[in-house]
Amino acid sequence: MDWNEIQNSLSNIVFAILLIAMISYWVNLAFFNKTNFLSNFGKLASTIANGLLFFILGSRWIVAGYFPLSNLYESLLFLTWTLLTLYLYVESQTKSKLIGAILIPVALLINGFSNLTLTPEMQKASPLVPALQSNWLMMHVSMMLLSYGTLIMGSLLCILFLVISQYREVDLKQVDVSSAPLYNIMLDYYEAKFVSPQNNVSELGKLKLLQSLDNWSYRIIGLGFPFLTIGIIAGGVWANEAWGSYWSWDPKETWALITWLVFATYLHARITKGWEGRKTAILGGLGFFVIWICYLGVNFLGKGLHSYGWVS
Repeated sequence: MDWNEIQNSLSNIVFAILLIAMISYWVNLAFFNKTNFLSNFGKLASTIANGLLFFILGSRWIVAGYFPLSNLYESLLFLTWTLLTLYLYVESQTKSKLIGAILIPVALLINGFSNLTLTPEMQKASPLVPALQSNWLMMHVSMMLLSYGTLIMGSLLCILFLVISQYREVDLKQVDVSSAPLYNIMLDYYEAKFVSPQNNVSELGKLKLLQSLDNWSYRIIGLGFPFLTIGIIAGGVWANEAWGSYWSWDPKETWALITWLVFATYLHARITKGWEGRKTAILGGLGFFVIWICYLGVNFLGKGLHSYGWVS
């Protein structure tokens, strides 16, 4: 039994399932299907995909004998699983179908990149290099990927805020958003807009939607930032054990610091300066691109101490 072939086949199945789930959510979103049949079907498909990813990661852990975060392929699978788990949890708590509509495409692209771009050799489980033979592997890398998943989700909501507000400054203090699900607020806004485009109810609904997006992006980024902080600290301790230095200004380390500074600025501006709306959405949106440079972009350089993450 070739476990690598089985795992790769299951990963391809995950890609197909996520594609179906994405179409289900988008069709439900486009036609305002209040029966929720398509979104529930998409959620079921995402749950199955999440279970398959859990099986793939668990089987690699058992067969290889180490936590499956030793190379780029495994980290991509783990990030996809993290995004799906976070989205399923947030959706269960908020009853919002909007989260799945924007998160599943990202998970689909990550899974597609791992399956279609990386070579079969890069997808195989291989013995750990000496630098990775440490108990810090699980602590450092898992915390970093958990932070990437949560920060990506929060940043996407910031970008959605900028798109809906058309990059204009809005006064969010004039509305009070109830506990209604984010998706319902969005439906109320767009239905009112289509029925009566000039109606003041439409603008009020838009403000409610924007305030909900602003609030949820703040909550989710606030959750991801401690994960990022813990991951960087754990990485420094591990680096001192492996390389004799807490910080080496490796490209990965440098961009992790830049990522931390961007989101620290976001939280500082919100907590101490009282910023909200467009200003913080710009910072959060910037963070989305910084995360991808940190996680994937520097891997194309083929330089630095994090050689196990190189694309080639």
